[in-house]
Amino acid sequence: MYEENVDEKTKDLNRARQSLIEELQAMMWYDERISATKDEELSNILKHNRDDEKEHATLLLEWLRRNDPALEKELQEILFSKKEFKELWD
Repeated sequence: MYEENVDEKTKDLNRARQSLIEELQAMMWYDERISATKDEELSNILKHNRDDEKEHATLLLEWLRRNDPALEKELQEILFSKKEFKELWD
């Protein structure tokens, strides 16, 4: 991406999307560490930290929903739906 050719709204959307990716990756790393440790106290700390990442990811997703109308449309159509998955895609 050429920064000089990108408007500020796109830059902010990209910042939020990249941050969401990083929060999801952090959850994965915590899950791996939780699975690997035999120390219950460490496991509990790691679980707490992982769950903080879930809050961070959710905040970013909400910001994206509010700032990306196409994403908002998809989220409203799919998220929390009771439909079968095969009914949800085009």
